[in-house]
Amino acid sequence: MATVSFDKATRIYPGSEKPAVDALDIQIEDGEFLVLVGPSGCGKSTSLRMLAGLEDVNAGAIRIGDRDVTHLPPKDRDIAMVFQNYALYPHMTVADNMGFALKIAGVPKAEIKQKVEDAAKILDLTEYLGRKPKALSGGQRQRVAMGRAIVREPQVFLMDEPLSNLDAKLRVSTRTQIASLQRRLGITTVYVTHDQVEAMTMGDRVAVLKDGLLQQVDTPRNMYDRPANLFVAGFIGSPAMNLVEVPITDGGVKFGKSVVPVDREALSAATDKTVTVGVRPEHFDVAGPDAELGLAVTVNVVEELGADAYVYGTAKVGDDSKDLVVRVSGRDVPEKGSTLNVVRARRRPHVFSTSTAPVCRTEQNPG
Repeated sequence: MATVSFDKATRIYPGSEKPAVDALDIQIEDGEFLVLVGPSGCGKSTSLRMLAGLEDVNAGAIRIGDRDVTHLPPKDRDIAMVFQNYALYPHMTVADNMGFALKIAGVPKAEIKQKVEDAAKILDLTEYLGRKPKALSGGQRQRVAMGRAIVREPQVFLMDEPLSNLDAKLRVSTRTQIASLQRRLGITTVYVTHDQVEAMTMGDRVAVLKDGLLQQVDTPRNMYDRPANLFVAGFIGSPAMNLVEVPITDGGVKFGKSVVPVDREALSAATDKTVTVGVRPEHFDVAGPDAELGLAVTVNVVEELGADAYVYGTAKVGDDSKDLVVRVSGRDVPEKGSTLNVVRARRRPHVFSTSTAPVCRTEQNPG
């Protein structure tokens, strides 16, 4: 096991002036599970491939443990990679696929057999060792790819969207298995996904990228509670945070019929007459129809999930109609087309500068 360091690592593809990854600076602890997440084209897979040695590093450095591996070939980096398409040899059995890298390395047959059997036991693959990949389900093939990485006993696991080919139900169960397995083995893991729910449920820490730039790296809880900027606030969370541009007024900001108190530092940092307020769907309370304060939300769609439901609606905020998402009890679901009166729960909102990305201030204490 080892630490991993991206020290202002930069990748610029030939023919392009804009870096695909721009001065990436992350320190990953020994045994940590770090997830790189972001929209398509943000640089997350390029970052992983730089660490694997599959992409050149044009500036900066990458270290695994105490070794500078920036210009080392992949075979000398002591890493094992799990790809999106599993990359299994169709003519080989499961056992041969899992032990192939060890065979090429000249490891004795008896040792290979023992390591393959040990990994198969961990992954519940023992009964499939004699089968070919075509006789396996997608989830089983994914576990074989994991097994092939495990038997090599690398310092670092690299995983590039390994669950994207699985159906929704299998993705949920398999991501739990991967996270549990990583904690058992204690091997430093860098995992790439475009799915922020996957990132939040699996990682010890999550790194959000956009346009090749690192936006924030933090624990899932801190990232959800204290997003660093508007992009992270809108990207992390399912459904996403409600982000509404509102005018600044005496004592705070105008939100519907009420004035929401906001920290003075937030308002003094704002350069415009408006700020963007962020409210999570669960931070609204449903008020009675006769409530003096509140926001009237016209119900467009209701997504029922059993215990909870999400109301997707529109509300008049200032002179504009805004889309809002509100979490309500699954036992008290409003009718489509009806009007729901909501008030912000006793929790200070997230406040961002409208004209620039950095956060002005995020308050988490009730108030």
